[in-house]
Amino acid sequence: MAHHNSAVSSIDLHDLSFSWPDGSPVIASLTASFGRGRTGIVGRNGVGKSTLLRLIARELAPTSGTVVTHGVVGYLRQDVALDANRSLAEVLGVAPVLEALRRLEAGDADPEAFDTIGESWDVEERAIAELAELGFTGDLETPGVLDRPVASFSGGEVMIAGLARMRLEGATLSLLDEPTNNLDRRAREALFDAVRAWRGTLLVVSHDRELLDLMDATAELRQGEIALFGGTYSEYEEYLRGEQDAAERMLRSAEQRLRAERRQRIEAEEKLARRAKFARATQERGGLPKILVGRRKANAEASAGRHRGVQAQRVEGAEASVEEAEARVRSDTSIRISLPETRVPAGRTVLELDAEPRPFVLRGPERVALLGDNGAGKTTLLSAIARGPGEAGCVVRHRIGAVGVLPQRLDILDDDASVLDNVRAAAPNAEPRELRAQLARFLLRGDAVERPAAGLSGGERFRVCLARILLADPAPQLLLLDEPTNSLDLESVDGLVDALAGFEGALVVVSHDERFLERLGITVRLEVRRGEPLRVAPTRVE
Repeated sequence: MAHHNSAVSSIDLHDLSFSWPDGSPVIASLTASFGRGRTGIVGRNGVGKSTLLRLIARELAPTSGTVVTHGVVGYLRQDVALDANRSLAEVLGVAPVLEALRRLEAGDADPEAFDTIGESWDVEERAIAELAELGFTGDLETPGVLDRPVASFSGGEVMIAGLARMRLEGATLSLLDEPTNNLDRRAREALFDAVRAWRGTLLVVSHDRELLDLMDATAELRQGEIALFGGTYSEYEEYLRGEQDAAERMLRSAEQRLRAERRQRIEAEEKLARRAKFARATQERGGLPKILVGRRKANAEASAGRHRGVQAQRVEGAEASVEEAEARVRSDTSIRISLPETRVPAGRTVLELDAEPRPFVLRGPERVALLGDNGAGKTTLLSAIARGPGEAGCVVRHRIGAVGVLPQRLDILDDDASVLDNVRAAAPNAEPRELRAQLARFLLRGDAVERPAAGLSGGERFRVCLARILLADPAPQLLLLDEPTNSLDLESVDGLVDALAGFEGALVVVSHDERFLERLGITVRLEVRRGEPLRVAPTRVE
């Protein structure tokens, strides 16, 4: 495993452990160093990625172990845009200085105001300059722009303001937690440009492949350990594929050796039994003196004991090799399903929308990406498609009957019911045995299907929601997805792509994640623009 190429570390973690007050462990005995440059932190949801950033930022105190940082730490949380009542100046961290400046301008010569301002007389100009440099899309020339509430800006603009704050504070160690969540394409591009030009040390927790491929290094948190790799996430995946191929070859070889050792052990036991039988027969015929028979018997038993010991050791060694090889092979994380009931004939009209200059008609199993800036009306349009025609002024002229909707919040499950019962609720006529076989293909096997939904991990809950929608009766022939990769870990995104490979109906998806759209095999792109009638100019992907 390659490590950082930096000679000097900026962040050192030594034997770091953290548990919540109820004793639930999150991180255990973690030791790692991060150097200058950009590092992407990846891992399943719930593995402790955000907790690790909060420990480095000193927001949480370790249960044991140490965190040493060499520089000024800046930390941008996932929820930076949620407090709508805060002003842009508060997000930038300049509100107290601006207030002191205003008091002085109003004639209040309070010495405290001078102390607050210190050397920051030009803070407003510097803040606006940082915002402009980072690609802030709001109107920065409007007087009092920094006093406006967060609610009047897009999520992307607030995220950029959070980045600007770290630069204004002179952060040399910057921590970003899922910075692309809820950003539209334009905001994502501004963030990517900022990351490309980043100075100092940058740690980014993300499930966004496009962002992770801008990193210099990748750190994976898995099973309480951290693996550091000196390359982008795509390069890390390639490295892992090679490692997994080698691990699987080693496992097959170890299993083969174990079978051979067990077979030899059985053959050796049979050989010893034949010898003992021959010795008894010889004694019974009286062919040898009693003293000689006793000596031979003792020697034979000692020899058999040694032989059995050697055979047992060889079998134990082979079993240990299999265990070691199994530990190196990651558990199966690929969803492989066949969904022929979702098939839509190529010429069948699935959806027709009122649009200018002409209606948009979706026929057959096409895959449509619904694009546009945040606030343009993509989710509103998706909701209208989900409801179907019938409402006054509805843009939906026609829609196929069997529709599946995957909600962002994954709130379609009955938490008190088992996994199996949740899926059976959508397919009441299906045989439980058949559903179990299908759920196994969603990586939900054995006793897992009897567990209540309330006890599921984030990744398991996502797979159950997906199974409930795709295995429904009648099967969906049009599937609607609204920002499906938001808050999903990389494994769950991979699972979604795998599952949708078996979906043979039509698909309409809202997403700003270009890598995800490429992997889905999008065939049509529709753009929705804010404040305009629905002008759908489909760009068919050849």
